[in-house]
This record gives sequence, structure tokens and C-alpha cells, in this order.
Amino acid sequence: MITKIKLILVLITVSILSFTACKDATTKKESEIAKLTEVAPIPEAPKKALSEDFKDYWYNGDAEITSYKLEQARYGELKEGTAVLIFVTEDFLPDEQVKANNYNANNVPVLKLNMTKNFNNGIYPYSIMQSTFFPVANNQHAIKISTSVQEWCGHVYTQLNNRDKFEIMSHSYFQGEADDTFTLEKNWTENELWAKLRIDPTTLPVGKIKLIPSIESARLNHDELKVYSATTSLENDSYTINYNELNRTVKISYNSNFPHEILGWTETTISGKGPSAKTLTTKATKLKTLKTDYWNKKSNADLSLRADLKLQ
Repeated sequence: MITKIKLILVLITVSILSFTACKDATTKKESEIAKLTEVAPIPEAPKKALSEDFKDYWYNGDAEITSYKLEQARYGELKEGTAVLIFVTEDFLPDEQVKANNYNANNVPVLKLNMTKNFNNGIYPYSIMQSTFFPVANNQHAIKISTSVQEWCGHVYTQLNNRDKFEIMSHSYFQGEADDTFTLEKNWTENELWAKLRIDPTTLPVGKIKLIPSIESARLNHDELKVYSATTSLENDSYTINYNELNRTVKISYNSNFPHEILGWTETTISGKGPSAKTLTTKATKLKTLKTDYWNKKSNADLSLRADLKLQ
């Protein structure tokens, strides 16, 4: 009897051990599978060394201001106006994602682009501004992008912050576009490509890519701000972006020699709605470039500089 009881206890013990071993093996296997299927973060690319030409041009205490004659497609017509591109280097705080007032080793050096457009839509004016903060190391996406549009109907504002994902907040007076916050997976942004071109056009993405359109175009055309498929091509003096789904093509003309100044651009899209809708091409043609510390040119005596830029 005792022997039989001992045998039963041994069998029970063996069963428990076998079950535990199987469970441990299953847990270990599941853990290994989880590791295999886990999405690893994309490592930051190595920083690009800055050339002496780059340092001499962009770190001499001045900004580069270029004015353009603008023919802006809006409501089925071309509106005459002006555009200005302001490029300047500055230190950026990586956490707060604003301009740094003082130097710190943790600051991120960026090439900032402020792009402005001003044109009249019949009786009332339009004012558009986009700001892009792109690391001069040319090894990651823009840290921050913001866009505002003001006109007599009201104004709208959108901001993208590059953190774990692209964090986006937007405000608008249009129904269905009021106050919103959402995230997007990190991808190329059209806004950042303008700054990337100025650093090194040969690093621009080419071929079939995923791309977030410029925030300005999404706002003006009331397109959803998301990732779209695009086809891009790089020539010796131009960079072209084509969005089939949006019926929109952007072509940026530039000088192939450093500092790769932007000579102009075109943007072809469908303008207007219904029977009045037509394909039109916005066009910007370079007028004048100044290198100056414009933030110190704020007196009435400096108004003549606007005439130099052909903005008056």
C-alpha cells in the first residue's frame, strides 16, 4: 500500500514538473517571438560634417533674405503678390522646442526657414507664414514646423512637434476643422525638404516615398494632413515632388552651386470647386537676396531695405 502511494506521488510530481517545464518553455518561446516582432526604433543617422564654406556663409551673424514675385493660385484665379524666404541658423532647445537664448552643449543647431506669402484675394488680403526648424547635422527630421494663415474670414494655425511621434495640434474657424490634436508616424515632410536642399541637395529623397505635404497646402486645399505616396526626382538644378492622389506637383528650382539658393518654384494643383475648378500653377520668381541681421533693422531708417528687396 505504501509503495503504491509513493508511486502515485512520484507520478504526480513528474506531471507537475513536466507541466511547469512546458509552461516555462512556452513562456520563453513567446518572449523570444515578442522580441522578434517588436518594432525597434530607427537609429539616428550619423551627423554630417559641416564644410568650411557652410560655416563661413551661415555662421557669419547674418540671415539670408530672398524676395520673390508671386502668382498664387486661389479660387480659380492667379493672384499677384510677394513671397519671402528667410534662412538663418540658430540654436534650438530640444525639449521645449523653441529658440535658445543662450549657448548650451545640449542645444541643437538648426537652419530655420521662415516662408511668407502675401497676396490680395479681391478686396481682402491673405498672409501666410510657415516656420521650419531643421538640424544642420542633416541626420533627422525637422524638430518643429508651424504654419499660420490670416485673412478677413479668420485665421488658422497648425504646429508639428517631433517627439516620439509627430505630435500635431491645429486650430481653425472652419466647421469640421476646429481644435484638434493627433499624432503621425515619422516620415519625410515637404516643409523640411526646403531646408535640406540648402544644406545638401544630393541628400534629398528620390523615387517613390511617403511624404507629408506642406501644412500650407493642406490648409488652403482643406486636405487631410497625413502621409501620402509621392514620387520625387532630382535634376542638376531642380527638385520635383508629385502627389498623384492630391493632383499636386511642386518643382523647386535652385542653384546647383553652394549655397544652393532657391531661384523660384512652381506648384500645380486644382484650384476652385465645381464648374469653376481648373488646373492652375502657382509661380514664384526670385527678385533679390540680402544677407543682413534683419532683427537689428527695425527703425524707420531701415525701411529702404524693403525697397532693396523690391517689396515696396
